[in-house]
Amino acid sequence: MSDRAKGQVLRQSTIFSSLDEDELAELGGLAIESWFKPGEFIFWEGDEPDWFYMVAEGRVKVLKHSSLGKEFVIAYFGPGEMFGEVAVFENKPYPGSAQAVAETRVLGIRRSDLRSFLAHRPEIALKVINILSGRLRDAQSSLRDLAGERVEQRLARTLLMLYSKLGSTLPFTRQEIADMAGTTTETAIRFMSRLKEGGIIRSARGKTIILDVSKLRLLSEGPPAP
Repeated sequence: MSDRAKGQVLRQSTIFSSLDEDELAELGGLAIESWFKPGEFIFWEGDEPDWFYMVAEGRVKVLKHSSLGKEFVIAYFGPGEMFGEVAVFENKPYPGSAQAVAETRVLGIRRSDLRSFLAHRPEIALKVINILSGRLRDAQSSLRDLAGERVEQRLARTLLMLYSKLGSTLPFTRQEIADMAGTTTETAIRFMSRLKEGGIIRSARGKTIILDVSKLRLLSEGPPAP
């Protein structure tokens, strides 16, 4: 892939969308293209944050393991989305492991090269700060959800979040959805079976198709206050 082609992939990110063609080509020249098979790890929790990544094709999940070995999925990322950036800019070890979910192509830029590129572009650095702040707010919101919401609400919110990013057809197993919501596969199966009976979703070949977003949104808000 040429530097300009890689630059066009990087342009899909909010923080790089305002760069001109020459700047994108320069940034593309810093990017290394890598392919990963399903199940392969791009980095491990605790690794040094030497690389900033963006998904060019495929899908990546970021996960953590508890002390008992249970896997918790923190987030999924698709084409045009970056990951690992919080650790890169904080210069702290990656807080989770990144694993390819499908045949995946990523562009990686060394932390030292990215920081040098941003040093003379304060407007781009400001976008990075805003995005990192948004990620922090999302993480805090997720923690509040895990602490105080009913499991059904968390599952409904997870489905809505995936809908907002991927559209009505979600290529995830019920186990993956359960992991993202921080619950058991059995609970997710029971809840999604009720959604199917209510005409809110349907299943097809390992995929979940959302049919009624309005009803799903109502479920995500929980029962009405007494």
